[in-house]
Amino acid sequence: MDHPDRILDHARIPELPNPYFGKVRDCYDLPDDGVNGARRILIASDRISAFDRILACIPFKGQALTQIARFWFDRTGDICPNHVLAYPDPNVVIGKRLEILPVEVVVRGYLAGSTSTSILTRYRKGEREMYGHRFPDGLRPNQALPEPIVTPTSKAFDGGHDEPLTGAEILSQGLLTAAQWDKVQDYAFALFARGRKQAAERGLILVDTKYEFGLDAEGVITLADEIHTPDSSRYWIARGYEAAFETGGRPPSFDKDVIRSWVEARCDPYSDPLPAIPEDLIATTAKVYADAFQAITGARFEPDLSGATPLDRVRANLAPYFTA
Repeated sequence: MDHPDRILDHARIPELPNPYFGKVRDCYDLPDDGVNGARRILIASDRISAFDRILACIPFKGQALTQIARFWFDRTGDICPNHVLAYPDPNVVIGKRLEILPVEVVVRGYLAGSTSTSILTRYRKGEREMYGHRFPDGLRPNQALPEPIVTPTSKAFDGGHDEPLTGAEILSQGLLTAAQWDKVQDYAFALFARGRKQAAERGLILVDTKYEFGLDAEGVITLADEIHTPDSSRYWIARGYEAAFETGGRPPSFDKDVIRSWVEARCDPYSDPLPAIPEDLIATTAKVYADAFQAITGARFEPDLSGATPLDRVRANLAPYFTA
């Protein structure tokens, strides 16, 4: 993609209050405005993370992710409430500040994945009981599951690793009430079904996806973070799936497996020093995100080139939220 210098590597803005800097998003908590309650500014940087580490910065990635999530938030509001209040910038969401639930869920439709918590990784190690589900012998990599399943993990708020859970453990540890766990699962399955259906209409397979929920000021379970983006989800190109599955290859995709697989082939990404990501791979990955936006939404990706730099543009658009 053109404009490789247009990178938002961080959004550290001292005029904004109560910062929290995550792996990909830089966030700020705003006080109650008397209308929407306490709010949070979520700024999607161009950092890309995997294996609990920052791998590189990808031009326009933050914009693509924010706008893909916007596409899906707009199309799933009838299923469950979400945190979105406003979009003041292509990389920014103003959302309700939520009490994030201590459980994340991944809905999976296929035996797939490469991370330590993925069911394919664990299945290859011989595990057959995972996340409260029993898997038979003889399954092949990237095979469709009989029906989608929820695989919950603990939410690591201190930068640690998320740990696999079962539904029984969630209840016995008091992480969620039975009613909350039922509602989270209902929402997750309904969101995934909507995502799979609309993705299929675009020639895509929504393989698996992560959802994060929180409680708003009234205690209502609310969808947080992002939804059905290439960072939170795995998509395959439908027309290439069968041939890849038959030969044991990796189905064509446009998720961050592109750069993740490159790193994983060259080191143990959980413990070894990371190799420098080549510029051509960064450019290829930037195109992947732009192509993903177009494939998912049906609209052409138009990078925002306003402002001297992306950070200057973000600062200008967030100036109404600056504190004295």
